[in-house]
Amino acid sequence: SAAGVHGAAPSSPLDQLCGSLGSFYVTPELCASALCVDAASSCRSARGAPELAALATRLAAANATAAKASIESALALDAERVPAPASAADADARKGMRSCLQLYAGAVPALRWAARSVAAGRYSGAREVLDAAQYVASGCAGMAGVATLPKENGRFSSMAIVAHAVVASMSAT
Repeated sequence: SAAGVHGAAPSSPLDQLCGSLGSFYVTPELCASALCVDAASSCRSARGAPELAALATRLAAANATAAKASIESALALDAERVPAPASAADADARKGMRSCLQLYAGAVPALRWAARSVAAGRYSGAREVLDAAQYVASGCAGMAGVATLPKENGRFSSMAIVAHAVVASMSAT
């Protein structure tokens, strides 16, 4: 019969993919929550792993773009509010945010390229871009401090981890 184990419905491409990423330290829950981030997501209607890989990489590029914009906005607001940093710690935090912005400025075009490559079924190169992208958010946290970063940095971190795992699993097959 077409039913799976215990009479359950056959699993979807999303369930199959998200269930196969354990070797990349990605749980099925993290995978599904990252790929199905909003109701408009095509995660549940995807016909297979290649579509999901394209979605994951596109979302990683979009999340990096959003994080970059949030950091730019936070820096602009901070400069308006306090033209000169009040303390050495404030100056260091601002410097960390500017360094973080540089990381994202480099990552965004690379991630957009990776999204186009994966959409075209080319995984080599994209895997390496996504591998490196995983370190952008943690690098920012190290330079600027988690408390000073917009929430988009954390969202990008999760998405980059999932996107790398999905694309790496595709290039391994």
